[in-house]
Amino acid sequence: MKRILILGASGFIGNALYKELCSYFDTHGTFHTANRFFEENHQFHHFDMDTENIEILLENLRPDVIISSLRGSFDAQISTHFSIINHLLKYNSKLIFISSANVFDAFTNFPSYEYDKTLSQSIYGRFKIKIENALLRLPNHNYNIIRLPMVFGKSSPRVKQIKTILDLGEPLEVFPNVVINTTEILKLTQQVHYLINRNRQGVFHLGSTDLIHQKDFIEELCEELGYEKPLFKNVYDSNYDRFLAVLPKDNKLPANLQITVHQVIEASTKL
Repeated sequence: MKRILILGASGFIGNALYKELCSYFDTHGTFHTANRFFEENHQFHHFDMDTENIEILLENLRPDVIISSLRGSFDAQISTHFSIINHLLKYNSKLIFISSANVFDAFTNFPSYEYDKTLSQSIYGRFKIKIENALLRLPNHNYNIIRLPMVFGKSSPRVKQIKTILDLGEPLEVFPNVVINTTEILKLTQQVHYLINRNRQGVFHLGSTDLIHQKDFIEELCEELGYEKPLFKNVYDSNYDRFLAVLPKDNKLPANLQITVHQVIEASTKL
């Protein structure tokens, strides 16, 4: 049985991945903030990347697959991932790195595909690119780079934030000229499970197969959530449509593992 270590398993994406994989693999996770549930679960390990070196945990567990969904200090994350890379080369294991559509946020005229050149204007995007570039120098079997658009879901932080703002009667910022794709957390966990089972290699764009303007998406989501007349604040950062979307071209998944924007909205709002 493969041993999997999820870094950031107490977070939204990491914990959903843990729940998906723990019945099929010897799955371990890390947490940072003190939490009784995680402390009492022997599959979870406390890890503070600001003060600890990941090498000790990796040597003790010797995972076959490491999934990184860490959050926190960019400098600490970079240092941690470079230590992970050394471990990958030493034990011929694999890292699945959760990256972002923001590695392409300097390109605005078209959606981005797996092996397009990355270029970012944001600090967040450039940080992700630095780790991606280090992984791309490894043999293909040692890594997956998974680039995600915005991730929604019934209990996702994004949906909770939208509901909180609207319940307070505050206006919700929307971007009428930004074209996006998106995804939903349960479908994402199934996709990652498939990548592990099939030992797929390389870069994957795990977003919806279709695109939508960000304002239209939020309007439809709010309507399905039951808000009849939500307040919106239109934010225009361009006179033209600007794309922030990651689509697959070289590394497509089976049809049953693909998702559409409508399905994302449906899964994020159903009771």
